[in-house]
Amino acid sequence: MSIIDNRKAFHDYFIEERFEAGLVLEGWEVKAIRAGRAQIKEAYVLIRGAELFIIGMHISPLLAASTHIKPDPVRTRKLLLHAGEIEKLIGKVERAGFTLIPLDMHYSKGRIKIEIGLAKGKKQFDKRETEKQRDWDREKQRLMRDKTR
Repeated sequence: MSIIDNRKAFHDYFIEERFEAGLVLEGWEVKAIRAGRAQIKEAYVLIRGAELFIIGMHISPLLAASTHIKPDPVRTRKLLLHAGEIEKLIGKVERAGFTLIPLDMHYSKGRIKIEIGLAKGKKQFDKRETEKQRDWDREKQRLMRDKTR
């Protein structure tokens, strides 16, 4: 079940591969995400050492959150993946010029997971071409629907 999607990522990048990662979250963050107060549009994934971190993901704290904790809505959060997957991602990002983008956040067996994509940036003409293709597909569907009536 999806919590948030990052539609802007599909507009700005070609997604080559997808990986599902766990998140290291605090209690107030889980409550806020379950209440739908998270946003990943401006977020990106960074590699430090042999670990992955998500930066720029915004989680708005609830007013009823604990009083003895000072919530930081945009703190850097660690991503959890298998060591082999991390090594593969590090190699692709450093050598091939890929970047890591969060695609969506969802529940998996009661836990909050984030899907990250190995992505390559689109140029402006690529974005226009994608838009033309989408318009043409929509027009084809309309023509087929009108033809069957």
